[in-house]
Amino acid sequence: MVRQNAPARGEPVSRPQLIQSMIDAMRVPELRDKILFTFAMLLIFRFVAHVPVPGVDTQALAQAFRQQALLGFLDLFSGGALANLSVAALGVYPYITSSIVMQI
Repeated sequence: MVRQNAPARGEPVSRPQLIQSMIDAMRVPELRDKILFTFAMLLIFRFVAHVPVPGVDTQALAQAFRQQALLGFLDLFSGGALANLSVAALGVYPYITSSIVMQI
């Protein structure tokens, strides 16, 4: 069974514009380096978000977040790292959360 809109042999394959833009961006070395660096930092940040601060009772903290609706709402902005009281929650999350709250 042959598709009706299949390209003939030797013709370039038509891709959605978003996919083609991503492929074109990866061909530029400077852009590729910046995109890969951004993804690497996001990956590292997500791993650090699961490292709890030493000396904190995480079960008591999780219970407090379940009982307080406002704390649960703020935890939603931090992606769950605030309820874990992770190392990342002490660094960047206060700035991010305050920016989101001020925009609301």
